[in-house]
Amino acid sequence: QVQLVESGGGLVQAGGSLRLSCAASGRTSSIYAMGWFRRAPGKEREFVAAISGIGGTTSYTDSVKGRFTISNNANNMMYLQMNSLTPDDTAVYYCAARRAGGAFYYWGPGTQVTVSS
Repeated sequence: QVQLVESGGGLVQAGGSLRLSCAASGRTSSIYAMGWFRRAPGKEREFVAAISGIGGTTSYTDSVKGRFTISNNANNMMYLQMNSLTPDDTAVYYCAARRAGGAFYYWGPGTQVTVSS
């Protein structure tokens, strides 16, 4: 099993920045890739960004490209640097992890990000 815990959410004004962190524990050697997802009020959960391996290939949803940066390190930490935030980025942000060849299976409880206009 893998346990994930997010931190770093909060309230920020439009144009501001936040850095989310995700701490992984347990059988972290089984993790192939990690990612960030978000669920805005009244909407479905959506993919935000993902990273494979340690500092490996990254991918982003179009709406955050150029504003968000995903990263991780060998200490089982993953980050999401979020710049130029807008009210549309308001959501609960979830950390997720998956094994090779599988779907995202492990999820954190989420952290709230609220961007005021």
